[in-house]
Amino acid sequence: MKNQSAKWLYITIIALILIPVSYISPWAEVITPAYALFIGLLFAFTFPNPYPKFNKKTSKYLLQAAVVGYGFSMNLHQSIASGKEGMTFTVVSVVGVMVFGVLIGYWLHLQRKTAYLISAGTAICGGSAIAAVGPVLKANENEMAVSLGVIFILNALALFIFPSIGHLAGMSETQFGTWAAIAIHDTSSVVGAGDAYGPKALEVATLIKLTRALWIIPLALVTMVIFRDKTAKISIPWFIFLFILAMIVNTYCDLPEAFVNAMTFWSKKGMVLTLFLIGASLSLKSIREVGIKPLLLAILLWILIGVSSFFVVEATIV
Repeated sequence: MKNQSAKWLYITIIALILIPVSYISPWAEVITPAYALFIGLLFAFTFPNPYPKFNKKTSKYLLQAAVVGYGFSMNLHQSIASGKEGMTFTVVSVVGVMVFGVLIGYWLHLQRKTAYLISAGTAICGGSAIAAVGPVLKANENEMAVSLGVIFILNALALFIFPSIGHLAGMSETQFGTWAAIAIHDTSSVVGAGDAYGPKALEVATLIKLTRALWIIPLALVTMVIFRDKTAKISIPWFIFLFILAMIVNTYCDLPEAFVNAMTFWSKKGMVLTLFLIGASLSLKSIREVGIKPLLLAILLWILIGVSSFFVVEATIV
């Protein structure tokens, strides 16, 4: 009974703090996903989370709904034309990060499965890739927690750092969207950073990131072979196909402008709530439990993919 009371008190506090700020107050347009993440972090450090599964599940489904909603504002042909350059580099970067991650993890004397999970999270799509590959590896709770923790820390930093670097470097929206999709871990922060940079950046970043996320399937199959487990189940990100369907509907059907505008508006607000819940799920305890070696591996891989993709994007995309 006490746990249930704590759970509903926690949910009520979240609703009282964030929903009025995000939706109906004069600050509604000011609260971007980055600010929402920061508010969530402050909230997490102030209030202990009695119901962590609530944040995890709610942010997962809110993110998926927001991404599908964005699809109704995107033209399929224009999006593919804008994102095709980044898709080519995706193949090289996914394979490269996985190989270097395993090698650096061996050099650091890091646990094999932990190094593999961090590499997968950096190469593809952060927590989603780790959650999909972890059961295939039969990773234990500690290996999963450390991998998710270190990826989340860097993912949160990226939402604040990347738009500033993009503006300083004078990147176009297409360039930034491509770079963010390749170098930022989770879809949530990719979409948040793209939205902060501009509508075209959001469109390109979302398309390339979701295309990249489909690499979860071949990576899981390869993992089965490497770790010799043919009985493991693969978690397929089905919402990506709904996102593509939404783009197709918007491209070939004459949707009312009011409907498209409403979907865009609610998708942005859903992303604000998603980033707040993600921020609120982090704690000082989880940061302390990450450890130096996993964090060092994640930082080295992040520098590798971030710097290399930056120069490739600058050289190949206008």
